[in-house]
Amino acid sequence: MTLYYSLVFALLVFEMVVFMALIVPMPFTVKSKLFTFISESPIVAKLQYGMKITFIFILILFIDSVNRVYRVQVELAQAKYQGGAAAVAGGERMEVQARKFYSQRNMYLCGFTLFLSLILNRTYVMILDVLRLEAEVKSYRGEKGGDGKTAAKLNDAGNIGEISTLREELRKRDRDIETLKKQSGGLADEYSRLGDQFHVSDGTPKKMK
Repeated sequence: MTLYYSLVFALLVFEMVVFMALIVPMPFTVKSKLFTFISESPIVAKLQYGMKITFIFILILFIDSVNRVYRVQVELAQAKYQGGAAAVAGGERMEVQARKFYSQRNMYLCGFTLFLSLILNRTYVMILDVLRLEAEVKSYRGEKGGDGKTAAKLNDAGNIGEISTLREELRKRDRDIETLKKQSGGLADEYSRLGDQFHVSDGTPKKMK
């Protein structure tokens, strides 16, 4: 197995571990804090961005593996059609079957990795909806763990790392606003300086030195 397919296999194992961690039974308080952290953590947001790029490459590998499987099937069919079963016997047949096996393995590996990524995203959204409903029920009943803060955090929690991304955008806009304020203040000071420089009591502007 080549290096990039080994990395795809490692990613598949990681997705399986994350999926098991999502569906394992946990207390409501622990799971709500975990999902709030996932939604607010900037590290998770950066990791998700990197994973999106990785899945694009895995999709390319999946398309390539499907193409290889098709070509091997066509090659095997043509060999059987032209020379019969004897033409694809022995070492040649084993070589073709080996290439077919590796191509199918790579196709299934990339396909399951992409499919599990969709399942993980959908599972995360469904569990988050269940937590929101459970928090609302607890708040209506006045039970412990159903306070307004927990419900508000779960309502604010969206996709993985979404809150962190929005906060970063707000910080960038605040910095841009501060920069514009400084620039406007500098322009106002320069305008006042030029007005004082050309203003005299008799209305005649001063000569610039």
